[in-house]
Amino acid sequence: MKKIFKIIFWSLLVIGLCVGGYTLYDRGRPAPIPMKRTLYDGVVYRRIIKVSPRPMIVHVITIDRTNSKAKFLITPPGSDGELPLKARTTSQFLNDFDLQIAINGDGFSPWWSRSPADYYPRVGDPVVPLGFTASRGKIYATGDIGKVGVEPTLYITRQNYPSFNIRPGNVWFAISGDRMLVSKGKVESGLDDTEPDPRTAIGINQNGRYIYLVVIDGRQPFYSNGATFLELAELMKKQGAYFAMALDGGGSSTMVIEGENGEPQILNSPIDNYIPGRERPVANHFGVFIDE
Repeated sequence: MKKIFKIIFWSLLVIGLCVGGYTLYDRGRPAPIPMKRTLYDGVVYRRIIKVSPRPMIVHVITIDRTNSKAKFLITPPGSDGELPLKARTTSQFLNDFDLQIAINGDGFSPWWSRSPADYYPRVGDPVVPLGFTASRGKIYATGDIGKVGVEPTLYITRQNYPSFNIRPGNVWFAISGDRMLVSKGKVESGLDDTEPDPRTAIGINQNGRYIYLVVIDGRQPFYSNGATFLELAELMKKQGAYFAMALDGGGSSTMVIEGENGEPQILNSPIDNYIPGRERPVANHFGVFIDE
């Protein structure tokens, strides 16, 4: 009789640990189910599920500048000097500036991630974007050409018109990225097609009417393994992007909206330090105001 109780006890314990482990691993992640949702007039969110060549969950927000009341914001500097920003998560950025939509921005420095306890930056630590950056007419980062080369840049005028890589006379907003994905409707040559990772990208259609914000979850086996740069570029072109660039990816990739209760709602599954649902504090972001 004691032997039977032992078997039952250990069986229940193992089942409990498995269920508990899965619950912890799966906490807060969006269900891998395709969906389409109108967030605001002219603003649509879609979740795309792919199973080949690997599991992939794609989050797309399409903003129609003509039929929406969208205005944009790049993270403004907190101070002058070599490290003008204080690191914060994308959710904090959305909340701090009363935005309705936000994604992470450019890569940044200093940065390291050796373990869940040994990483930089933490919230509030000073950082600087790697590429050319401006907010509300103030240029606060000119790019580390020696370290990363010349990054591609998205410019947005004071009238909310977007364009890539042609610097206007008066810079209002500017955010740079890792690399171009699509230029003049064609996928860039030489993009890596071997390394899937979490990705963030931004693109526009040919006349600048539509802006595409894309985040792909990754590093989460059996849920979403991520995309290569080539796959990301092909996806952006399929959405309608005439120009598109990759922003910072990996543990930085995050898409957030304002929830019905006014609090930030994360649409994807961030994976900072390989912990599902954990947001990484980053330097700058791309944000959207919607005037209703």
